[in-house]
Amino acid sequence: MLRRLAAAPVPAAVRRMSSGSVHITVPLNFWAGERRTSHEKRDKENVYEPATGRVLCQLEPCGAVDVDQAVKAAKSAFGQWSKMSGMERARIMIEAANIIESRSEEIAQMETVNNGKSITEARLDVDSARQCILYYAGLAATLAGQHVQLPGGSFAYTRREPLGVCAGIGAWNYPFQIAAWKSAPALACGNSMVFKPSPLTPVTAVMLAEIYAKAGAPESLFSVVQGGQETGSLLCHHHDVAKVSFTGSVPTGKRIMEMASKGVKPVTLELGGKSPLLIFQDSDLENALRGALVANFLSQGQVCSNGTRVFVHKDILPKFLKEVVKRTQRIEIGDPLLESTRMGALVSRPHLDKVLSYVDQAKKEGATVLCGGEQFVPSDPKLRGGYYMTPCVLGDCTDEMTCVKEEIFGPVMSILSFETEEEVLQRANDTTMGLAAGVFTRDLRRAHRVVEHLKAGSCFINNYNITPVEVPFGGFKMSGIGRENGQVTIEYYSQLKTVFVEMGDVDSLF
Repeated sequence: MLRRLAAAPVPAAVRRMSSGSVHITVPLNFWAGERRTSHEKRDKENVYEPATGRVLCQLEPCGAVDVDQAVKAAKSAFGQWSKMSGMERARIMIEAANIIESRSEEIAQMETVNNGKSITEARLDVDSARQCILYYAGLAATLAGQHVQLPGGSFAYTRREPLGVCAGIGAWNYPFQIAAWKSAPALACGNSMVFKPSPLTPVTAVMLAEIYAKAGAPESLFSVVQGGQETGSLLCHHHDVAKVSFTGSVPTGKRIMEMASKGVKPVTLELGGKSPLLIFQDSDLENALRGALVANFLSQGQVCSNGTRVFVHKDILPKFLKEVVKRTQRIEIGDPLLESTRMGALVSRPHLDKVLSYVDQAKKEGATVLCGGEQFVPSDPKLRGGYYMTPCVLGDCTDEMTCVKEEIFGPVMSILSFETEEEVLQRANDTTMGLAAGVFTRDLRRAHRVVEHLKAGSCFINNYNITPVEVPFGGFKMSGIGRENGQVTIEYYSQLKTVFVEMGDVDSLF
């Protein structure tokens, strides 16, 4: 996730012109091999550019007829795709990854324009998507069952089989990456997928659909339907959808799980977090500072795994506070398409207002704003309607404060002091969520001991927010069910069939 990529110039087709216009190809729905307009007369919804506040384009939400057509087309594609060998599927997936690599700058720029994150981060996201598809292409040909010898020459074997049509429902913070993280393991196992991106960031998922099609995938193997809650509900309830994979908030995840339960459909839920980052007195302070910044300010703080509860040992707290504030104040905010920008715009005006309200609430509850926490207006006139804020560090925080208990999903770091290992572990685990956690210390025995007791699905020792596609990612408690990435995810997109073979006569009691 944090590999350094070479910078590339922004082509004229995407560069923000003096008029502020950026061309987006519509419609944004895709199935049966092409972009599709809705069959139902529905009000179109504006899609905004967070950096400027301008309308980028409009999306057409899909209704029942559209979703039914997309799912039926995906079911047809499944029939063809599931009969291919793993090697045949891998060849097409590798070609898709190659196309992503050849178009990576174009995709990254569209992601930046639609999401607001810096072009530097967007490039990393696109490369993560490419790597994920390559990784699961490599696993596609390895899917196999087990042979079990039974008495008398009889035997049993297992078959790992695909589920069918999978529904993927994405979030707005990593639009292209999430579409790849969900589709790659699904396709490797022989499934098809109908994907619904967030209505805030609908642009790049359809680009992925076109890439799979160009790579040689059967028509409608990966389809895209646009819309909000209603469209997602139609997908979850559709009788031909075999599984639902969702990334988003805990409340929405609960509703997804409830809807899927009506058809006893398996779900993968990657939900929210309020993750702790523990910094002990023997830490390498330079690395701990870097880790805290990465744990809080990537993608404008809009990352579910962020370590927003930063517990710092009291002996190093003054030095840590002084340095983390100085470095936070140096973060360059502005046009996310510029190479020098390290913090772009938040995803929407309502979300910006919500994050700023958390800062106001923190002040009312006794926290000290050490820096930031205010709306930021860039000097460039074209950007003055954008959704920017200064990254915020909160001191004097306590465990009972709203900013410490609730997921803010913005660039707000809450710093708390601790004295003992036992104490900080109890406080770190005192949350209903458990997506991630981190520890900085030079004592590796302590690091492994602490990680053993942290109730979180993804733990980091002396680093943070590293997400290689080779290892599983997911949460404990209310942060979700199932995993994304890694070999284990194959189990969440396939089912096991057991076959008994009798080589002798039937031994019957009757």
